[in-house]
This record gives sequence, structure tokens and C-alpha cells, in this order.
Amino acid sequence: MKQLVLDLGAADPAQSLDTFQIGANAEMAHLMHQFAQRASREHFCYLWAETGAGKTHILHGLAATPGSRYIAADASAKEFTYTPDISLYLVDDINRLSPKRQIDAFALFNQVREHGAYMVCAGPVPPAVLPVREDLRTRMGWGLVYQIHGLSDDEKIAALTQAAEARGLTLSASVLPYLLSHFKRDMRSLSTMLDALDQYSLETQRPVTLPLLRDLLLQGNPQNDVKE
Repeated sequence: MKQLVLDLGAADPAQSLDTFQIGANAEMAHLMHQFAQRASREHFCYLWAETGAGKTHILHGLAATPGSRYIAADASAKEFTYTPDISLYLVDDINRLSPKRQIDAFALFNQVREHGAYMVCAGPVPPAVLPVREDLRTRMGWGLVYQIHGLSDDEKIAALTQAAEARGLTLSASVLPYLLSHFKRDMRSLSTMLDALDQYSLETQRPVTLPLLRDLLLQGNPQNDVKE
């Protein structure tokens, strides 16, 4: 049997606002759809959450709308330049901006405000404790501020079950609870593992049961002592 390499570094599937698992974030999700349509009365929003809660997913979803620009923390100065054809600017991991890019982000914020454009920024902590220069930290709290709440275990299982059903993939009842207890818990990693399970099931011609999941986890980390 050909060994299947567990590659959790593979490219993520296209992320959109519609594929974001809302959970307890209904108000924030509604607002993001308004930003996508440039229909929000508020032009600036700062999103914060722990890693894996969906900040980047939301920004990528917004970036898929016309006239939008996604700006990563390591982007060039040019990406922080206001241009009339862009009406929505999306700055990710603002806590990781270099001192020079913090100056650029501050200038971009002011230009966005001056021209009536829109801006959504994201970071891991509330604006008041962002490790950035004072003027930029202050700007992050000027508009709407939302904490993105992670999904509960039951919500994660429901979302993964729905995703599996959409693939025509049948999971035994013990697979997802075990996965949540023995693997990374953020939805991006869990969704990637679901893809890997689907592929491994096809490769081995075995149903997706707990033994199959345990075998796959051991392939991903041969030194891991996976227990019942």
C-alpha cells in the first residue's frame, strides 16, 4: 500500500464570507456582509481573536469582493498606498507590522477616512493593548471593535459533519470527538484533516472510522503515541 503523507501545509480552499462558520458571531458576520457591499454606515472595523478563530478567513472573504485589497503584515509599502480604485482595505496581523509599516498603516487609515473608503483590520488582542505605536493603536479603537468568538466543540462537530456530508463522506460517530481531543482544534486545521481523511479513505479503500483516523494521525507524527 502506498503511504499517504499527511500534509497540513497544503493550500487552503478558497475562503469566503459564506463559508465562515458563524457560531456566536452573527452580528459581526452581518456587518462584514455590509462591508463587502460597502453598505455599512461605519467605515472602519477592528476584529480581534485568538489564532484559528477565523480573522484571516474573514479578511480573505472580503478581499474576494471587487475593489478590495488584502494587506499582510509583511506586505510592501506600496500595498499600504491609497488608490482610488480600491474602496476596501484589509490589514491582517496588525500586531506584526514593522515600525515602518506601522507608519504606513497610520497614513493609510487617515487617507481611507478622508476619501470615505472602508477598512477592516485584525489582530490577536483588543486595540488598547496592541503592541504598536500609540497613534496607530488609538486609530484601531476609533471604529467598531468585535471579538470573534471561536466555535464550541458541538458547533465544530456540526460544521465538520455538514462539510463531510457535502463531500458524500460518511464518518463513524467516534471520529470527530476523537479528532477534537487528539489534534489541533482550530477550524482551518480540522477542515484540512477532513480533506486528508477523505483522500486517505479513497487511497486505502477503507471507511472513515476511528482506526483509520488513528492510522492517519500516526502517519502525520510517527512518534506520537495515539491511545484509545
